[in-house]
Amino acid sequence: MELSGMDVSAQGRPIPENDRTPLMSRDELVRRLSALAGSQNLQVIMRLLADHVGASHFLLARYDLIQEQGLDFIVTSNWPFDLVRRLGSELASAYTRSTELEKCFSVLTPSFAILPDEIVLPEKLSRQYCALTFSVGRTRFSLMLLFVEGVILSQQHLREIGLLAAYGASFVESVESRTERDFELTERELECLFWIAEGKTSDEIAVILGISRNTINNYITSVMRKTATKTRSEAIAYAVRNNLV
Repeated sequence: MELSGMDVSAQGRPIPENDRTPLMSRDELVRRLSALAGSQNLQVIMRLLADHVGASHFLLARYDLIQEQGLDFIVTSNWPFDLVRRLGSELASAYTRSTELEKCFSVLTPSFAILPDEIVLPEKLSRQYCALTFSVGRTRFSLMLLFVEGVILSQQHLREIGLLAAYGASFVESVESRTERDFELTERELECLFWIAEGKTSDEIAVILGISRNTINNYITSVMRKTATKTRSEAIAYAVRNNLV
């Protein structure tokens, strides 16, 4: 369920203007984030952002790694470990089902999801969590926030948190270096990506580059794996959005 233009409670109910939870000012938040620039302590940054919007728990995930085995897709989190382990497969499944266009529209748009009933939560936590997706370079991240029941959620503040989370992640050197390494495409892969964006078939690209059709298909498959896309059209959309072609 996506947020509407009106602010809502952690249970998704509209909240009158005068009932909203007061937060630190934007200027104070920016000042604190600036002081953390270059600290490489992403957990402190995410904790600060979660506090600003009234969240009790935060989880920052890398969507490019979400289909890998294990919990390597978790960048930083203070969610209960059992909850993260239980939710991992569901996040991967939901990401696989969404199209590249849906992923584009979801960027910086707060949305709600419900945790499965069988998951045991700490006392007073809402079963509904908020997710914000954003990109840093070529990597798409999702910041997922848990709230205590009854906490007021401001759509404006949630959107700001998405922007500031991207800012915070961008100056953490460890995240930035991993992003470049994990998403690096070879020259041949970039060439193939360029030509499929021009509407060329595998046979035509094979003639242009002077290599076999099977080799071209292998390059294109590698591109789709690295960019977490399922079709050539999605790979092209990803390439255009990230200025790869």
